[in-house]
Amino acid sequence: MTIEYIKQIIKGDETRTVELKKSTGELKDAMRSACAFLNTDGGWLIFGIAPTSLNIVGQQVTDNTRREIAHELAKIEPAVDVKVEYIDMPDKEGFQVIALRFDSWERGMPPYTYDYRPYYRVESTTKLMPRDMFEQRLRENKPDFYAWEDQMADGVSIDDLDKKSITRAIRSGVRGGRLPETVLDEDVTEVLTNFKLLKDKGLNRAAVALFIKDNTTHYYPQLCLRMARFKGTGKNEFGDSQMTIGNFFKLFDAGMAFFFKHLNLSGKIVGSLREEELEIPHVALREALINALCHRQHEQLGGSVGIAIYDDRVEIENPGIFPKGITPETIKIKHLSSPYNPIIANVLYLSTYLERWGSGIKRIVEACKEQNVEEPSYEQYGDFITITFKRPGYG
Repeated sequence: MTIEYIKQIIKGDETRTVELKKSTGELKDAMRSACAFLNTDGGWLIFGIAPTSLNIVGQQVTDNTRREIAHELAKIEPAVDVKVEYIDMPDKEGFQVIALRFDSWERGMPPYTYDYRPYYRVESTTKLMPRDMFEQRLRENKPDFYAWEDQMADGVSIDDLDKKSITRAIRSGVRGGRLPETVLDEDVTEVLTNFKLLKDKGLNRAAVALFIKDNTTHYYPQLCLRMARFKGTGKNEFGDSQMTIGNFFKLFDAGMAFFFKHLNLSGKIVGSLREEELEIPHVALREALINALCHRQHEQLGGSVGIAIYDDRVEIENPGIFPKGITPETIKIKHLSSPYNPIIANVLYLSTYLERWGSGIKRIVEACKEQNVEEPSYEQYGDFITITFKRPGYG
């Protein structure tokens, strides 16, 4: 590390990844920025630079200076191993520039705190991290401990669950060979225990999302499906607008019915039978809707799954983010299954509504190819994921 290299770093002034301080007299404020770097894109923290003029002024470094820096670095949790560089100023004897380089945050890492408070970087400023961002990172770091679906559903009992939906899931699983026939003779308590929905302390929230009765969903307003048919290609005019509140099975049925109501049907004669299919394969729409309902983030109280049908496309959106290592560009490439809600996903797998091994996207693409429909695209906007199917023949 040289002064010339320092000049290259600071020539663009303070940025999202560069913080300049005149001296370690601003050490506490500087360490807030260090914490912010660790929670964002990483960056350089440099002492001995006048932030306004960008003049390299340096400072005298004593043993006490080094101890103070080490003491403040120790307040960052989790602990970080940072090399502190002391660069001699060639034209100012006894003065040095102090530089520290911090790595960027990666998905799955815990949020960093300094003096028990989390910070993150917004352009060239350091801000306190919002609570929802902090909690989201905690959940990603320890999903089993913080998972919404595994938290106890306070105030909800087995009597609040829809027995018809439970029976439906069991019978479907038996028909599909994923559940033994003996499960048909088990009582509800045994079934819920085997599904990992019932513990000593009571039902968890996964049971609520899967099987809750309609009249108790006011405790969980996010168990909602928004459906709209827009006229044209924008959201200026509604042709139809509906909203359904309920458990997974009710939302799934409502969504599929909405597709069949507003999308075109085509038929062909196969042998002596007439086969009808939606303009977009119902297999693909079914899989996409199941994925949205299963893998969504339920902790967003104001978030819900949505279906929007336009003249030129169909969009299905859900609150959530892609698993680590997966992007809208790579999601169609073969990948391992990494469900956001593994308890819910397991019940849907056993009841044949969901497959394992990350094969759902493949089935969507194959169904579209078989029907000569363009395969869908994926996008992520903030905390929402959207899958878009183009309607064939538009224009």
